[in-house]
Amino acid sequence: MKISIKYFASIREAIGQGSELRDTAATTLAGLRDELLAASPAHAASLARGRSVRMALNQVMSDEAAALSEGCEVAFFPPVTGG
Repeated sequence: MKISIKYFASIREAIGQGSELRDTAATTLAGLRDELLAASPAHAASLARGRSVRMALNQVMSDEAAALSEGCEVAFFPPVTGG
């Protein structure tokens, strides 16, 4: 399925892009995070399981069990962001 991903603050800086459209086989935020961890060293470092990363699904704060759907928007950001 195709989804939209947005990266904010230090995650955006580490990955080097603010957003992307991605085809994914993941059905949950956890599965998507696992896919992204394998995508590049920058993704792995910024989205690592030991790091504090917040996630939103369709602009609603969500946990990793949240189910993805075609065309959804996922956002990743550190717990504290600046303007």
